[in-house]
Amino acid sequence: MLLNIKGKVLVRIDWDEYKEHKKTSIRSNKLEMILEFLKSYYNMNNPSDIYHTLKADDIGQMLLEKYKIKSDIDLEDVLFRM
Repeated sequence: MLLNIKGKVLVRIDWDEYKEHKKTSIRSNKLEMILEFLKSYYNMNNPSDIYHTLKADDIGQMLLEKYKIKSDIDLEDVLFRM
């Protein structure tokens, strides 16, 4: 499902599909797993789009807070290290 927040079209994360993805993921870090999922399932590559999608979701927001990601620039650093 698509959401439109402040002019940005975002997706609503399908957590059931994420759980299926998690079973086959080689990553152990939860943040890296969700980033991998967003990149593969939704074909998202733009750090800003990924950040705002996570920010618009309750669980995504908790992950951002847990890993101290406060902006799309912080997220870009994480994506670069993956």
